Amino acid sequence: MTESTETTTHAELDLRGVMCPYNYVKTKLKLESMETGQILSVIVDDGEPIRNVPRSISEDGHTILRQEKVGNCFRVLIRKQH
Repeated sequence: MTESTETTTHAELDLRGVMCPYNYVKTKLKLESMETGQILSVIVDDGEPIRNVPRSISEDGHTILRQEKVGNCFRVLIRKQH
């Protein structure tokens, strides 16, 4: 395996049960409080949240490092870019 499976996260948001667009808004606000280059781990539900949050955060200019299924939800690792 060439990619490291360990990534240091600087903050985590558990947004299970949070409806769109609130999960995106909470993710965006958390990223605003972080330093450029830091990594945020966000846990979102399947369905709209996993389709919308990574896309919207990417459109904001941040980098989606990884999306992985964890049980019945997803963990998204985001690197703050600005």
